Amino acid sequence: MISARIVVDNEERMLALGESMAPRLRPGQRVYLQGELGAGKTTFVRGLLRGLGYRGHVKSPTYTLVEPYELADMVIYHIDLYRLTAPEEIESVGIRDYMGGSGVCVVEWAERGEGVLPPPDATIMIQHDYDRRIVEIDCCTEVGHELCGGL
Repeated sequence: MISARIVVDNEERMLALGESMAPRLRPGQRVYLQGELGAGKTTFVRGLLRGLGYRGHVKSPTYTLVEPYELADMVIYHIDLYRLTAPEEIESVGIRDYMGGSGVCVVEWAERGEGVLPPPDATIMIQHDYDRRIVEIDCCTEVGHELCGGL
């Protein structure tokens, strides 16, 4: 497993971190984001999408659960499981339809789907540390290692 620990001291740097990983995203990858409310998970996703050329509005999918972003060569599924109270609820949302396909699944609050979601290629934990964030990235698969290359 490849791991990285990065200190991010403002929103622009969180966006830049997402942007730096974007060129290595490949169809079928699963990236799971963890961290408390307001940690910067959606900001990180906004950076990923910006790095792929997306210029539209990126919102947290807390209420819609899934926000698809269709790009020229792939679809990014931004998924938020915050409102789920049990992992079994994932089945009723249809999340499995997105996993393992040709899109990239970026899942916030993935720990709420533990035991039901397939394993991630990379897990990104974002923690508050006063006015900065500590970002810990664990790349768990061979595909994940490609994603984390250069960090």
